[in-house]
Amino acid sequence: MRLSPAPFHSELVGGPVAGQAHWATCDDGVRIRVAHWRPQIPARGTVLMFPGRTEYIEKYDHTAQALTALGWAMVSVDWRGQGLADRLLPNRQIGHVGNFADYQRDVAAVLDVARQLDLPHPLHLLGHSMGGCIGLRAVQQGLPVASCAFTGPMWGILLPPHMRILLGLVSGAATALGLGHVLTPSTTAENYVLTQDFDGNTLTTDPQMYAMMRDHLTKAPDLGLGGPSLRWIRKALDETAALAKLAAPDLPCLTFLGTDEQIVDPQAIKDQMARWPKGTLEIVDGAQHEVLMEPPAMRDAAIALLDRHFTQNT
Repeated sequence: MRLSPAPFHSELVGGPVAGQAHWATCDDGVRIRVAHWRPQIPARGTVLMFPGRTEYIEKYDHTAQALTALGWAMVSVDWRGQGLADRLLPNRQIGHVGNFADYQRDVAAVLDVARQLDLPHPLHLLGHSMGGCIGLRAVQQGLPVASCAFTGPMWGILLPPHMRILLGLVSGAATALGLGHVLTPSTTAENYVLTQDFDGNTLTTDPQMYAMMRDHLTKAPDLGLGGPSLRWIRKALDETAALAKLAAPDLPCLTFLGTDEQIVDPQAIKDQMARWPKGTLEIVDGAQHEVLMEPPAMRDAAIALLDRHFTQNT
């Protein structure tokens, strides 16, 4: 796979370490976007940042700035179907995937990019939300990392029991009938942060970080994504159920869970970490879904713990 330069919305971010983006083509022909940041001090390794559903590489520039200041290179990705990667439906605002296994094709392409760029080893994984689901599957399949860490990982989707049953039936039937491309009921094709005021949002308690997300999508609407397709929901439910049945990987793991998590299933996270022999669950008091987008004190504390975790396993 040959790399070629890809756009990076530098006007949205700022920091001493500039991100650089590349196009990468997966083995099934889908084009994704991969970015990397290198530290200005001697490198200690590379963090593979796996973002969540609807996210894009520029959103984690501030995380990259924090990690590069500590000596870590960082790589992030626009998964297929979001960001500037190939969208998989005519309506590009609907989040969609054929199968969750397809995301592992993206992971393979990210690793190939890291190899071609000769990014420093060891590698460490940092996965958020859907990226935590993709990342857990990847380490189960032998992702070559020295340790892993997760924030609000999607190891279960938070739904009332009756809604879980109903959504499971509807998404399964729609997929079987060839209607898996249809937008999931109760969601919209508009991006969440552009339709939800800060008050009442379920992502962060930091108004400045929420304003940053809105500013990104206002200035670069091509990065935006709305609700998921019914097929995405069906495959996500299947994947989280399958992962819950597997033994924990033999890998050091640090996972952050906010006490006010309202998007992914907190119990699924607690259950997974309870059976992870080399795992530590860090409960973040007052945090919502995006620990790395919370107020500075929470963010700084999380980065410090991540730095210690990666350092101890380097």
